[in-house]
Amino acid sequence: FLPLAAPVMPPTCCGYLSQYTHHHLVAFLLTFFSYVLLHASRKTFSNVKVSISAQWTPSVQNDSAPAFSPGETWENNRLFADEKEATLFLGILDSIFLFSYAVGLYMSGVIGDRVNLRYVLCFGLCGSAAVEFVFGTLTEWLHIYNIYLYCVLWVLNGLLQSAVWPCVVAVMGNWFGKTGRGFVFGLWSACASVGNILGAFLASSVLKYGYEYAFLVTSVVQFAGGIVVFFGLLTSPKEVGLSLESDTGLSPVETDTDSHRPLMSDEEDEVEVGVYSRQYHSVQEPDEPLAESPKAIGFIQAFCLPGVLCYSLAYACLKLVNYSFFFWLPFYLSNNYGWKEAEADRLSVWYDVGGIIGGTVQGLISDFMGKRAPVLALSLAAAMGSLVGYSRSPNDQLINAVLLATTGFFIGGPSNMISSAISADLGRQEALRGSQEALATVTGIVDGTGSIGAAAGQYLVSLIESKLGWMCVFYFFIVMTGGSILFIAPLLFKELRAMWRDRQARRRQL
Repeated sequence: FLPLAAPVMPPTCCGYLSQYTHHHLVAFLLTFFSYVLLHASRKTFSNVKVSISAQWTPSVQNDSAPAFSPGETWENNRLFADEKEATLFLGILDSIFLFSYAVGLYMSGVIGDRVNLRYVLCFGLCGSAAVEFVFGTLTEWLHIYNIYLYCVLWVLNGLLQSAVWPCVVAVMGNWFGKTGRGFVFGLWSACASVGNILGAFLASSVLKYGYEYAFLVTSVVQFAGGIVVFFGLLTSPKEVGLSLESDTGLSPVETDTDSHRPLMSDEEDEVEVGVYSRQYHSVQEPDEPLAESPKAIGFIQAFCLPGVLCYSLAYACLKLVNYSFFFWLPFYLSNNYGWKEAEADRLSVWYDVGGIIGGTVQGLISDFMGKRAPVLALSLAAAMGSLVGYSRSPNDQLINAVLLATTGFFIGGPSNMISSAISADLGRQEALRGSQEALATVTGIVDGTGSIGAAAGQYLVSLIESKLGWMCVFYFFIVMTGGSILFIAPLLFKELRAMWRDRQARRRQL
């Protein structure tokens, strides 16, 4: 008989990091900066809306026109009669982008599980960069102003950008196992917030030369990033002769009952046997035959996996709130407090800072607890309170920044967890034993459903604000945050019940 193993405490952060090689670091950095560049270009469009709107309207109706365009070309840019029509069309472009992005996520996830992830990721990055160059730079240089052309280009941009997120999450899921995934993915999911900050910096630094140069800079950098990814990214440990295996000295009979319980359900998808560390070993011994490649799961099958529907609907509510801050926060700060546009842009960065910290801290806590849903529920409940507090923020930039960072911590943190660590958990669960290739599909489903909610939310926010005011918009955010808690409630109760059973089992053993 084998001796019973002594209980082992979860590893520290240093223990997490000691198991990784330089290949992990390269995969982490390349996927991280891939999405940083993508979000930087997305943020650029939000930051130059005032300039675009001014460029598309005649100078006699816009006093700021000379600051954005040479006088000799200004009168030819009468795409809209006034600035209000131009602003409305920019809002329509936001909705067009989000809906096409959502549809593309459903398709690109399925494609990513069937085609080399590196090819799909590079195609999305370089293709999106080319479309943004045509949309913002080439049309301005050639003085081509056409509503239908802009709509077609932005639909295409949404479809191309949708190829990136499922692929980078799938690559990260291949390289980083469940142990420490909450912390690693929480840190990694800061890529969107870092991209927002980078996009704001790049746009503001060249905007004085014209909005077309903001698009030029971000598109060129993004295209170069796609080339680097194509030649430098390894999508799986198998490409360098490594495979993720549990380092365990016990047979399955001797394992602890809790070792078979994953973060998403009551069944464990990886045998951990009281040992939390991971080591990477050779894919095959000299005498072993080559393992058969796992088959990709179907879209409907992925949608029916345990937890996918609940987290998808919860993310639809949460991403609505998160993206409303993304699109409307600078406008709200300028409109509600009368602050200058540059001040509002700088202050809005604190929401992203809070999201970065929130995703990392909450991911680490969920690793030590071994459960995700309780951490999410607690954070979302606190988010409802932070929304109430922020809606009543005084006209003071310091207090507003503190409240904004707090709100970002409790809203951006759970949003980052669902879109990254939890999506990876869902794509690596027990139900996939016979078909492991589902991570990109599941990620596309979760993020696609969230994007549909975000797209619908942009119209609702503008409608509520115009009819009822900003305070009712915040009440709407609170209701949507409560809806997220409601959708994850079944998973929350399941994980709390599992935690209670584990505690009772340990007491009986003592």
